Amino acid sequence: MTLTATIDGLFIGRVAQLAGDSRSSAIVKTATSEPCLLTTEGLAGDEQADRRVHGGVQKAVHLYPAEHYARLAAAFPDAQHMVPGGLGENLSTHGLTESNVCIGDVFRINEARLQVSQPRSPCWKIDHHAGVDGMVALIVAERLNGWYFRVLAGGRIAAGDTLELDSRPVGAVTLAEYLDVLHAARPP
Repeated sequence: MTLTATIDGLFIGRVAQLAGDSRSSAIVKTATSEPCLLTTEGLAGDEQADRRVHGGVQKAVHLYPAEHYARLAAAFPDAQHMVPGGLGENLSTHGLTESNVCIGDVFRINEARLQVSQPRSPCWKIDHHAGVDGMVALIVAERLNGWYFRVLAGGRIAAGDTLELDSRPVGAVTLAEYLDVLHAARPP
């Protein structure tokens, strides 16, 4: 199966106090046009405030499909930061979504290799950062989660590089299928 996408945006951020809140987060990411070193802990220069739920080797890199922003902006016209990088992701692409990416997929970016580890579990910081209530609920309901990668082999990556499917496990399920099962097991 051929599955490729260009990295439209590469984003890194530092831990800082949330606007209007005493808690800290690294949801605010800044686009970088410079190549970044990718290691098993993620992108050099990127931080996570709560490493119990973000970051670490199993959640080293977060990809959020750029096409999801149009749906979010339509549902929440007053929301802030509805552009790629606005929800704390490290990578933005078009064409890769929860419906065509599987848990366990291994992607190659230059010499780096990343494996899809799990969908993102969106938290309250999204609603807070966007300045709206209910965005997290919509993300969950419509399976617009994005996902995390573990890094199998590091290297330098940059915006404009190609993310290419290298391998897929036999019997792999898409992220959308996984989220459907998860959602069915936990009705609202």
